[in-house]
Amino acid sequence: MNELEKNIQPQSAQDIRAAANKRLGLKMLWLVGGALLFSFALVPIYNVLCSLTGLNGKTENKVAANSLVVDKTRKVKVEFTTTVMPGLGWNFYPKQSDIELNPGKIETVIFVAKNTTSETVSGQAVPSVSPGQASLYLKKIECFCFQKQTLKSGETKEMPLRFYISPEIPNNMNDIALSYAFFASPK
Repeated sequence: MNELEKNIQPQSAQDIRAAANKRLGLKMLWLVGGALLFSFALVPIYNVLCSLTGLNGKTENKVAANSLVVDKTRKVKVEFTTTVMPGLGWNFYPKQSDIELNPGKIETVIFVAKNTTSETVSGQAVPSVSPGQASLYLKKIECFCFQKQTLKSGETKEMPLRFYISPEIPNNMNDIALSYAFFASPK
């Protein structure tokens, strides 16, 4: 046997198995990395999907157009409901339970929150619109739900909601419910 033939020896079964295990390990690392990246991208993808389709009562939070046309031929009733989730320790309610407005007209509704605990507490409001398709036409300009709210012990705060109903809302959609659930939030 010459020198070249001595160096080219068949691999043992153990070497073949080790190489296959190494390839499998690398594939699994890529799979875990891809799943991790996908999990971080899932929330923004879900928010875009909900914003585009009105799924889950999510609304677009765009500023009103300067050339907004008010439809004075019809009215849409918007009812407001609120919920404070356990652990927050707040009272939270709208100053008016409903409003009738012309599509395209900007309105302001005031919500009141009071911290009934002996500590400073932060909360985040999560909106929901019913029926779900109405969320495509409810346009918020200013909302306390855009950011976390913090109240000191015993503090009461009035929080405005400025919004309008798009004039493109279908004629058969005359009643909308806008609900806010306030959840405890880290300080």
